[in-house]
Amino acid sequence: MLRVGLFLGTNIAILLVLSITFRVLGIDGLLQQNGVDLDLNALLIYSAVIGFAGSFISLLLSKWMARKSMNVQVIGEPANETERWIKETVRFQADQSGIGMPEVGIFNHPSPNAFATGWNKNNALVAVSTGLMEHMNRDEVEAVLGHEVSHVANGDMVTLALIQGVMNTFVVFLSRVIGFIVDRVVFKVQRGHGPAFWIVSLLAQFILGILASAIVMWFSRRREFAADKGGARLAGRHKMIAALESLQAAHDAPPLPEEMAAQAINAGRVQAIFSSHPPLQERIAALEKLMDKPTVY
Repeated sequence: MLRVGLFLGTNIAILLVLSITFRVLGIDGLLQQNGVDLDLNALLIYSAVIGFAGSFISLLLSKWMARKSMNVQVIGEPANETERWIKETVRFQADQSGIGMPEVGIFNHPSPNAFATGWNKNNALVAVSTGLMEHMNRDEVEAVLGHEVSHVANGDMVTLALIQGVMNTFVVFLSRVIGFIVDRVVFKVQRGHGPAFWIVSLLAQFILGILASAIVMWFSRRREFAADKGGARLAGRHKMIAALESLQAAHDAPPLPEEMAAQAINAGRVQAIFSSHPPLQERIAALEKLMDKPTVY
């Protein structure tokens, strides 16, 4: 999965830059149908352009941003037997999943974690932390790799980008409507837009953006269950359960940097509605329920 936290952060930054750029270029002026009223049709088109541009630019930059922010060392020619095993395991799982071979990398962090990112199924990156290799045996690491490869094969990041684009569109649209109403009703501006329109619009965009992220995170939590099932299919259900139990046992390990914490396989400390991952115990329970249903796969 093209990592959720970094994706959202990049998306918010791009939205802000696009909003300011459109304002400086005077494109916002097209939103006034007759110099007085807000043109809702033009506003919806404007909102969709900003919203989906922010989302898809974030998607295209995701792999590069992940490599840079986590200092991922991509494995070209394996330097040792462990690197060779990781790369060959990902290659086998990618073949089994019908996707192109992802780039494979390692990043230096004591927390047992992994992530996958990339703008399409055949141009992805799968990376594991040094802590993952230290805390887990190969069966468990194999399951974690299967989980991440499944995120790629399921196309979760493209779907996430589409959902985020829709959310962005409504955030921009509703924030401008709120700004317009406050400008007209509270500050009695009769023509054009007063300072209150821009101030309230930006404030509303920030607040609505937080609320919209709850929907994006809900989607992310649903996809974690699907990726767990994929990891179980590729590596075995017992291995996937063992990997999640190992993550539970390592809960005292140092957390990932804040910008990546919401994206990785172990994000248990992120709370409730804004968590990108369900509690580990729920994920284990979901896999245990499948133990007597092998025909699911």
